[in-house]
Amino acid sequence: MLIEMKNVTKTYLLGEISVEALRGVDVQVKENEYLAVMGPSGSGKSTLMNIIGCLDTPTDGSYSLNGHSVSDYNDDQLSAIRNQQIGFVFQTFNLLPRATALHNVELPLIYRGVSTQERHEKAADALRKVGLDDRIHHRPNELSGGQRQRVAIARALVNNPSLILADEPTGNLDSRTGEEIMSVMDDLHAQGNAIILVTHEEFIADHAKRVIRLRDGLVESDENRKKQIKKSKSK
Repeated sequence: MLIEMKNVTKTYLLGEISVEALRGVDVQVKENEYLAVMGPSGSGKSTLMNIIGCLDTPTDGSYSLNGHSVSDYNDDQLSAIRNQQIGFVFQTFNLLPRATALHNVELPLIYRGVSTQERHEKAADALRKVGLDDRIHHRPNELSGGQRQRVAIARALVNNPSLILADEPTGNLDSRTGEEIMSVMDDLHAQGNAIILVTHEEFIADHAKRVIRLRDGLVESDENRKKQIKKSKSK
């Protein structure tokens, strides 16, 4: 099992007020699963993603990733998990503006202390996988929005993570470019990558083979789709 969460709760203290963002969530995710997490504002989906991505820790309950309990890991251990086992794709791309696509993709490898030659090879290969092998020396301002997101996806891939975590990956893109990015995600899943999407868009969730819906900090529904819903066509 890739992810196992049992009775996970998360409570935030806002002054004298406590807010229960998660109220006992049980989630299991297998290797190579393609999962979408949906829910209205305040449902707890962002909190759930932060815990899955080791950006936050639960108040109570247990969370295991690849069979290792990370619920009680310290900051250094959580940082290592984020760098080596989880690839992040954000709505806002989060690229260094003055760095080339190659250098942006290399960043996680630099943090790991990988040699220069190996970094170049791995980063170039990751860019090739997302169809940007002819743009490796371009900076973000020389790329379209869709190309920037492809760079971000390549950066998420470069450490060969157990999980790709994508938070509204098409939120800053037009619908046609968004479908192109989701096609890249589909291809990555077909190659064996586990993917979890957070989205409020039904047509994005339609790409996933399982959809979890949250409401008021609880799992409202957990739907496995035996076959893919037909994807919307771009105009």
